[in-house]
Amino acid sequence: MKIRAIITGVTGMVGEGVLHECLSDPDVEQILIVNRKPSGFSHPKLKEVIHADFFNIESIADQFSGYNACYFCLGVSSVGMKEPEYTKLTYDLTIGFAKILAAKEPEMVFCYVSGNATDSTENGRIMWARVKGRTENELLRLFKNGYMFRPGYMHPTPGLKNTQKYYRYLSWSYPIVKLIAPDLVSTLADLGRAMIQVTRSRYTTHHIEVKNIKALSKQSGR
Repeated sequence: MKIRAIITGVTGMVGEGVLHECLSDPDVEQILIVNRKPSGFSHPKLKEVIHADFFNIESIADQFSGYNACYFCLGVSSVGMKEPEYTKLTYDLTIGFAKILAAKEPEMVFCYVSGNATDSTENGRIMWARVKGRTENELLRLFKNGYMFRPGYMHPTPGLKNTQKYYRYLSWSYPIVKLIAPDLVSTLADLGRAMIQVTRSRYTTHHIEVKNIKALSKQSGR
């Protein structure tokens, strides 16, 4: 199938990595990136919409028609945040965006970048895990083709401009962790390829752990 994907968060490391894989995959024929500020990316199959307020996207909703996938890579760290603030920037923002898409394209594949150890019960002791779990659960109610990606450490794709600086200091440990704890690490390229693959062929589970990310990446043949 030909994929027409909406991607958020491309000015961050994860979103840029997913965009990189989409641009190089021949099955992805059209990409719409939605940003608060210009990304600086240019490509024949790429279209960009600049919109400052992600809590109010009704004014650009018409531009979402005709897309069959969304790779939602927009997110913030919970470090230093209280639960109400983190909930607003994680649950409220994501679900507001997703409801607009579900109304426009209810059959679309919605891939959400969550996190390893997300709490699906919504009742655990770790704040960020509860909020992410609540977000996942609501997304799965909105989209029958929803997939919640739970990566651990992601080894960055060489040459990308938005790689976070501290990854440069962690990269040396990747081969070691990969050997002793393979279910905790993957590459950023694996994540992008896995999202494309579930869009092509769906998957048996809607919670995509690290082992599933790597299996889907292999299935992609890239």
